[in-house]
Amino acid sequence: MKLDSFSEDAILRKIAYGAGLSSKKHASQSPLLLGIGDDAALFQPLPGYQTVLTCDWFLEGTHFLRGKHRPGSVGWKCLARAVSDVAAMGAKPRCFLLSLALPSSLTGPWLDGFLRGLRRASRKFQCVLAGGDTTRCAQILIDVTVVGEVQKRCALLRSGARPGDLLYVSGRLGEAELGLRLLKERKGLANPQDSLLRKHLYPEPRLALAQWLAAKRLVTAMMDISDGLSSDLPRLCAASGVGARLEAPKIPCIKTPAHLRRIGTDSLELALHGGDDYELLFTLPPHRKYLLPRSFRGVPLTEIGIITTKKRVVLVDENSREHPLPACGWDPFRS
Repeated sequence: MKLDSFSEDAILRKIAYGAGLSSKKHASQSPLLLGIGDDAALFQPLPGYQTVLTCDWFLEGTHFLRGKHRPGSVGWKCLARAVSDVAAMGAKPRCFLLSLALPSSLTGPWLDGFLRGLRRASRKFQCVLAGGDTTRCAQILIDVTVVGEVQKRCALLRSGARPGDLLYVSGRLGEAELGLRLLKERKGLANPQDSLLRKHLYPEPRLALAQWLAAKRLVTAMMDISDGLSSDLPRLCAASGVGARLEAPKIPCIKTPAHLRRIGTDSLELALHGGDDYELLFTLPPHRKYLLPRSFRGVPLTEIGIITTKKRVVLVDENSREHPLPACGWDPFRS
């Protein structure tokens, strides 16, 4: 079939097939009473659960580059980003809606690769495609809406932190930002086998950890780090009406190879201001500290500071000097 004769119905059939919706096994495990093929989907919530809703844009030129990012990584990441918001509330993703705009010239191999990555992510996160919309556009525009569920009164919010609570992060911070800087410096499409690019290309939301924290009722407040620690921590503090004191030596930074420091890859700077890590930022009372393991399924859990009564965020350096921490993470409206 010629690309200029490719109809919207044909593209929708390709998306449904590419997402694996023709599988009987898939249908038997789906939370949907009715999926793709009608005007809207019918979702069956579990009894005793609340529904969690989130959406996320993924735009060519802003969030990914067509000449750098392979379509499979675009498909994976557009869903992973939105699922991370569900994870941050201790919830489980159930299904998602995909709105996709792209040029007619990309409805062949590029769309096939995109759908392969999306299908891998859908299976990994156990989050089934429920429907969406398609249209033609000169640029690739993607919007993903995820529907999740959490037991009633168990959702983890940003607003529960209290003075004296300990502040923790999962994983290591700055890896995704390092990967983005390396990708921009190199020529051509990203090599998916390059370990330094992995977290930027294929982030993994901390679903299992978040659900475990929610089940154990250890956490007083939680969110994911998508825009960078320096930008996201003040949001948690504002929601809780508190401040925070970060200890720079405790922040789990990446070890930047010496030959990469020429492109401005200071480890602490990456950890504080780099986005796209999709790690969890959470608080818990000191008396619950000993109930928290040092790692969860290989993901380190690191204490990095404390919640304070003063409504400001400060960074304490290795000489115990305090510095105000400006929010220098990702902001799409900052020039």
